[in-house]
Amino acid sequence: MRLVPSSLHDDVADRLRGLIFDGSLVPGSFIDEPALCEQMGISRTPLREALKVLTAEGLLRHEPRRGCFVNQITERDLDEIFPVIALLEGRCAFEAARNATDADLAALDVLHERLNRHAQARRITEYYETNHAIHEAIITLADNRWLAQVIGDLRKILRLARLQQLHAPGRLTQSLAEHMAVYAALKARDAEGAEAAMRTHLTRQREALRELARQRTSRISA
Repeated sequence: MRLVPSSLHDDVADRLRGLIFDGSLVPGSFIDEPALCEQMGISRTPLREALKVLTAEGLLRHEPRRGCFVNQITERDLDEIFPVIALLEGRCAFEAARNATDADLAALDVLHERLNRHAQARRITEYYETNHAIHEAIITLADNRWLAQVIGDLRKILRLARLQQLHAPGRLTQSLAEHMAVYAALKARDAEGAEAAMRTHLTRQREALRELARQRTSRISA
């Protein structure tokens, strides 16, 4: 029998995800339970229930006798996840191109105009948020709950690293062009073209993260 109402620990889990995704809790950081309880005005019980949820999602890791830490996504994780999510989100784009109505495309047009404005102003955080909304919209238009469920699980893990790739030289401009290619295919009701463009978009995200990792790793000791 649950001792904690699901609505309470779900709310705490949502708040913790927000702290992780906005960078307040950085990868590798220790989860200070007493401090979080005080900050959120809650007891240990709902917090620990929420920690179990986020650990199951892969956002946290639990170390015996030490506690919970924000997970750190590795290069191997990225190499394994990106090909899978490229296939899945590519299929979403394929199905979205077949399902989208004129009203759906008009809503996407508003999002892409916003994306373009953020890119021109180099507002990376706002660009990422709009980028995320576009991906979510395409997943919704695909109308496939199994795809949505699996992608949702993987995207939670990738959000630990995705914002970083927009800081790679030239990546913001490249990302915008990729999004516009997906959108053009959707407007043309070109399902295969939308699928290919989305897979390219995800593949290049991985390439950008790999390039950043190379730039941050030096073989020369300071």
